[in-house]
Amino acid sequence: MQHGGYDQLDDHELLRLHVAGNPDTFGFLVKRHRDRMWAVAIRTLGEPEEAADALQEAFISAFRRADSFRGDAKVTTWLHRIVVNACLDRIRRRQVRQADPLPEDEDRAAELAGPVEQDAAEVRERRLDVLNALKQINPDQRSALVLVDMEGYSIEEAASILGCAPGTVKSRCARGRARLLPLLRQWQTTRGGDSDLQDKASETAAGIMGTE
Repeated sequence: MQHGGYDQLDDHELLRLHVAGNPDTFGFLVKRHRDRMWAVAIRTLGEPEEAADALQEAFISAFRRADSFRGDAKVTTWLHRIVVNACLDRIRRRQVRQADPLPEDEDRAAELAGPVEQDAAEVRERRLDVLNALKQINPDQRSALVLVDMEGYSIEEAASILGCAPGTVKSRCARGRARLLPLLRQWQTTRGGDSDLQDKASETAAGIMGTE
């Protein structure tokens, strides 16, 4: 099959051909989903070098473990699970400091952190603040927020990726948003009493992170 013909194949078929010994289809699968997987890695780790290493580890793992894919979920769900696990493994192997520097590759980080808006300078500042704030919360809460609030996965899909119950994802998101809210207070557009802010913590934090 010519390389151009791979465009017509879905992810399951590409992975099946890879397991069967095709030398090209896995690379094509990676190319198809690399940008979204990079977005998850950079948002979870906050540092381009760390994210690149984690992504490389994840793709190597996926390449070697492709025959373990059962086909009962989307290939992207399977890939996201491997990428998230690679990121969390790197977090566990290092000592996370709350005062980590902001990402060096600011242009790339800002580009991947959310949709483009009118005031580019303000959007860039906000996205870097979000990435820095994400590094200050629990890794499990961080990965749940990245998947649900930034990648747009449903609670059920995120639970499948993270290998936990939907209720656990809901709890991690709620707690993570509550932690993020005071860290991103300068970007809040909602004003009110403490109870009002608490009630709107989920909506406000998600909005700050660029979700619609």
